[in-house]
Amino acid sequence: MDAVTFEGVTKSFGAVAALRGVSFAVREGEVFGLLGPNGAGKTTLMRILLDVIRADSGKVSVFGEPWRASCQDRIGYLPEERGLYVKQRVADVLTYFAALKGIARAEARRRAHAWLERLELPEVGSWRIERLSKGMSQKVQFVAAVVARPDLLILDEPFSGLDPVNTEALKDAVLEIRRRGTTVVFSTHDMLMAERLCDFIFMIFEGRKVLDGTLAAIQDRYGSDLLRVRAEDGAALGGLPGIEKVNDFGHIQELRIAPGQDPQAILREALARTRVYGFDIVKPSLEDIFVRIAGPKARREAAA
Repeated sequence: MDAVTFEGVTKSFGAVAALRGVSFAVREGEVFGLLGPNGAGKTTLMRILLDVIRADSGKVSVFGEPWRASCQDRIGYLPEERGLYVKQRVADVLTYFAALKGIARAEARRRAHAWLERLELPEVGSWRIERLSKGMSQKVQFVAAVVARPDLLILDEPFSGLDPVNTEALKDAVLEIRRRGTTVVFSTHDMLMAERLCDFIFMIFEGRKVLDGTLAAIQDRYGSDLLRVRAEDGAALGGLPGIEKVNDFGHIQELRIAPGQDPQAILREALARTRVYGFDIVKPSLEDIFVRIAGPKARREAAA
């Protein structure tokens, strides 16, 4: 059974169309990545899913049924804009959030302390929220979203602003929850994390679906049109015949091949310009595909 389905959902705010006939399904037990640039409609979509706002038209189902109040107890939510009661103690706040979902206070406190231990924060239970660092606060807010063991977990930019250590800890926690059977929907601008975590990817742009599928299926759709080159002089690769774009990463350059061009001919021309130490034909990354769809050129074409 699908955990979530949207069928032809539309939503406008005055003259601004935030969602335009959006349809998708989230299968139970999968990690579903919701991608798109700022203003694409991701937040509107999640607010409709949470019944914070209502769609103008279309159908939304959660756990196989139209939305009903009892769904709230089965859903955990980590908002992009974090909000905890700063004067309260961590353990009290976490116990309160679990109690809102119907968990007995003693059990809620036990679960809260177990999660704090799991995320290497065993000492902060007695701290006031205002004492927490940004990384600590982010992890505590995550615990607030999962302490009631939701069947569906919605995460809005969960890794935003975290250092690599805390990002890794949160990523492992998400995978642990998924192994327990929880369905996870999360929006992110971190394309690498989406590649690593998501079973299914859904990209929205200007309120419409522009791409969906597994990472492998999406990459196959765009073909193997990138050359990853390690050259002595990366600047010498600019203006190569048969290349649409060069992304210079310092030690490595990524060259996007124009349709119908021969990679071997491009290599020969590169060798004539500079010493080449490495040369691979690769599939485009999710970040590259994202930029192609949501970059300035795509915006101009959409406006036209």
